[in-house]
Amino acid sequence: MDQRLKNGRSETEAHSRLKRLALIWAQRQSYSACAVEVTLPRCRYRADLAAYRANDKGPSTTAIFECKQALVDLRRDNGCTSTTARRLQKVYQRREILERNLRVHYPALRIPDSLFAEFDSHNFEAIDHRVYKQVLRQTRALQNRLFDCTKFETLIRYRCANLFFVVLPNELFREAEIPLGWGALSESKDELVLARRPIWHETDPANQVHFLERIARAGTRALNRNLDIRFESVAAGNCRL
Repeated sequence: MDQRLKNGRSETEAHSRLKRLALIWAQRQSYSACAVEVTLPRCRYRADLAAYRANDKGPSTTAIFECKQALVDLRRDNGCTSTTARRLQKVYQRREILERNLRVHYPALRIPDSLFAEFDSHNFEAIDHRVYKQVLRQTRALQNRLFDCTKFETLIRYRCANLFFVVLPNELFREAEIPLGWGALSESKDELVLARRPIWHETDPANQVHFLERIARAGTRALNRNLDIRFESVAAGNCRL
């Protein structure tokens, strides 16, 4: 596999192959400006592949491609903020009830760290309460999911591009598991096939310019890596015209 398509982190051959196929597919669809591992405007995420298609007769098109080699990878980023927030609220309420009861039954857990007794904290974990530990685990898991596992939904909500595609092996394609608003490209015989069409999302022209700039930056970084140009080499002769 071409090392130029791999990012600086650990990446499997399967994921790198999906990125390569997505790059070929995008260019066949007339996306003339493409780059991998692009930091997106208006959010903290990076796209596996970002692409830009100019249109002399109308608005240009921007597209984001996310490659998923395993079902667990797809499900990890396909969280729903509202559903997760409701579940987290229920778990939090259960935790409040448990702590209120534990204060009554285990007064020795109180830590006198405040001027007023009602504001003192309690070391509930000291008694190794099975149900309480379970609630804490659920809280941490839901908080992580709420803040780190909603990539698909967030990219659409922030309107980071006009079109969004999930790229995955054919055996993993399940219509019901494709994120809302996203299209799907499934791998079949070393090519990608459009398995589900994406929904068009309007973006303002300024955002499209920022998107294209991010593609250019990512392309420059990749070119520097390929030519072994380091930051020190560039900074040494830093003189703007």
